[in-house]
Amino acid sequence: MKHLLLPLALVLALPAVGLPVWAATPAKPAAKPAAARPTPTPADPVVALLEQSRDAQLRGEAELAVRLAQSAIVADPARPSSYVALGDLYAAAGQGEFARSFYDAALDIDPGDARAHAAVAALGAAKATAANAP
Repeated sequence: MKHLLLPLALVLALPAVGLPVWAATPAKPAAKPAAARPTPTPADPVVALLEQSRDAQLRGEAELAVRLAQSAIVADPARPSSYVALGDLYAAAGQGEFARSFYDAALDIDPGDARAHAAVAALGAAKATAANAP
């Protein structure tokens, strides 16, 4: 449980984003016949945030990638994949201790999470290799 507090504390420390507040509800457009409307599929906001995070990382926007992954944790704190994604970002930035804390948080949620186990093992292997380097 203590591993969940660190990510949430990091996210809560982010500056608030001002969103417009509308004074009146806009008028609704005329309804289309039911047969003409496509059935919307429910979008998973966590998946969308993690995809945006990955895209930002690929563009070299590391800070944005971290903020998007943090937002995914806030959107669903019980989903280990968000913690693993944030851990991956920190590992890629050479911040192994931060990465490990997020992998551990993922394992607290799901002790069998294969991605988190693999990431922890990779961190351990990288640390051992660095310790053995001349």
